[in-house]
Amino acid sequence: MKLKVKIDEIPFGTNIQDVEVPDVLKTKVPSGLGYFDYALGGKGFTPSLCGLFTGTPGAGKTTMMLTLANALQGHGAQVVFNTAEESLYQVKMSADRLKLRHSFMLGGESNVPTLLAGCDKVRKANPDKPFFLIVDSLQCMDDGHFNSGRITTATAERALSLLTSYAKENACNVLVIGQVNKDGKMSGSNKLKHMVDMHIHLSVEDKDEDLMGCRILNTQKNRFGGAGHVVFLRLKKNGFSEVARIGADD
Repeated sequence: MKLKVKIDEIPFGTNIQDVEVPDVLKTKVPSGLGYFDYALGGKGFTPSLCGLFTGTPGAGKTTMMLTLANALQGHGAQVVFNTAEESLYQVKMSADRLKLRHSFMLGGESNVPTLLAGCDKVRKANPDKPFFLIVDSLQCMDDGHFNSGRITTATAERALSLLTSYAKENACNVLVIGQVNKDGKMSGSNKLKHMVDMHIHLSVEDKDEDLMGCRILNTQKNRFGGAGHVVFLRLKKNGFSEVARIGADD
């Protein structure tokens, strides 16, 4: 007889053949954006995934995540978009510019424990909907450990650890925007990339004349769908339009 366990509560030493994977972890959640699902491997998000979304300055990270939040909400998920970088009025103006019409929720918390307590209330009010938390950005989040208000590399690591644990324990999805410098290097420790299930990077094409200025959506890590999926996009006033795809096996 299979051993039925709660998520992330498998006792040490359990026989792997006695573990029954919960159905909620077997069902992919489509994003509502064909190009983003393709980048994820074709079928969408696996519940319990914590992903890192990076991008070069000006590539359109926030625009991409707002567009994704809108699409997910339109496909039946409950989404919270939390920003510690911009005011909520700025986010609203960006949403209006992009003509986003679905009613995802906003948050302006910089303290991770406070943010997750708010997410608990949203999830309990919508128990039958897949839950997504989008955080903009990791480098602005305080883990609450020292309550000092100073954001350091160690703070970012602890904050990401809390967000990752939340996704695993509640079978929900957490997407965190990470800042990179002009050289394309991640702000903070490389350990951050190893802590997540997925890493997708958004950059700007500056070599190919035909694709000059296109945004490149590149899956660099994906524990649930494979890496190497690349999508070329045009960034226009009202969002992204797909230009081309390159698959890992193409």
